[in-house]
Amino acid sequence: MIMADVLKILLIVIGLLTVYVSYWLVAQALFPRVVERAREHYGKPVRITLIGLVAAALPFVIGAAISQHPNPALKITGVTLMLVPALLGLVGSAGLAQRIGAGLPSPADAEQPWRRVLRGGILLALTFLLPFVGWIVLPIWALLSGFGAFLLSVKELRKPVVPAPPVINLTQAQGTA
Repeated sequence: MIMADVLKILLIVIGLLTVYVSYWLVAQALFPRVVERAREHYGKPVRITLIGLVAAALPFVIGAAISQHPNPALKITGVTLMLVPALLGLVGSAGLAQRIGAGLPSPADAEQPWRRVLRGGILLALTFLLPFVGWIVLPIWALLSGFGAFLLSVKELRKPVVPAPPVINLTQAQGTA
């Protein structure tokens, strides 16, 4: 193996890890409420992983079936259908990156909350370097659990917010009567 091959592999790996962190930061910038709620859902990782697995199965199977068609437009549609859960999983897994980053607090977090996602995202991406487990298991788990966290977070955002009842100070109410 010559030096060019080593550099090629190294730069591909660094580029892939940078893409993960970039998607997590973009998710934090565009959907901060969804990412915050996804972070809360990572308190129950088994639940969100199972939800993500069940929810991603149908689009993946349908997309794989459609992509087998010889028509190029249908192939693109099938591949797109398979990739949508992965992209939404990246948005949800930004909550995991934020949760990891919140475990490493910094004074700058109050002014720049995206730094939590950056710190956590870098550490999470570095765990993907571990052979076999980091190459296969962790990225797939991050996407599936992220998809589950995304779905639960969006579901919570759609719930109507019930305003708290007004607080009546009884001493003032009795004094005016």
